[in-house]
Amino acid sequence: MGLTVGFLLFDDLTQLDFTGPLQVLNRLPDAEIALIAKSEGPVRTDCGPFILPNHTLETAPDLDLLCVPGGYGVDAVMQDAAMLDFVRRQAAQAQYVTSVCTGAFILGAAGLLRGVRATTHWRYHDHLKAFGAIPVKDRVVHDGRIITGGGVTAGIDFALSLVREIAGEDHASAVQLSLEYDPAPPLQAGRPELASAQVRDAVESRMGPRLEAFKTVLEKMGLTAD
Repeated sequence: MGLTVGFLLFDDLTQLDFTGPLQVLNRLPDAEIALIAKSEGPVRTDCGPFILPNHTLETAPDLDLLCVPGGYGVDAVMQDAAMLDFVRRQAAQAQYVTSVCTGAFILGAAGLLRGVRATTHWRYHDHLKAFGAIPVKDRVVHDGRIITGGGVTAGIDFALSLVREIAGEDHASAVQLSLEYDPAPPLQAGRPELASAQVRDAVESRMGPRLEAFKTVLEKMGLTAD
């Protein structure tokens, strides 16, 4: 019997945080995919298109694998008691509890990262400490049944590593080949230490205000990374 794989959806999630892992994890043997939102109706992504969930928090099945994407909508979910209760309830019985990018902070807000090695998007990385996590600057971090991926595209690497763990090296390699996942970026700016100061400043001008909003949420929740 295959695994039941559930993705938690919410408005303003980062589309690739969700669809990257979905494309990979859907290829687990006999996988059953559950797209779960707080209520019925389409969920808005950060780049415009909508996703239609097939479950609500109340109708979702028990999950073998929970995956939580990130995005600016994380700020609201971190303060949503019903969403966090769902994450805790599913995490209590799931074989794997996972996140991509800033989805790690939803796991953190649910109390699941205390003493756990974890990663997230590089710009938010230091704030993992606010949730009692042990920040690790790796693209994918496994700590028991909790697995976290770094920023956005790391979701594909995270998912392939999980397919390898669940279904074996050959199956994971076949998935990678079928997707022709052979990254060869035309630019070398995928990590802050590789990017020029000008590029880092451009990213900061875009992400800075959103990060300040995130910090405000942490303060409201009585949390600090110090």
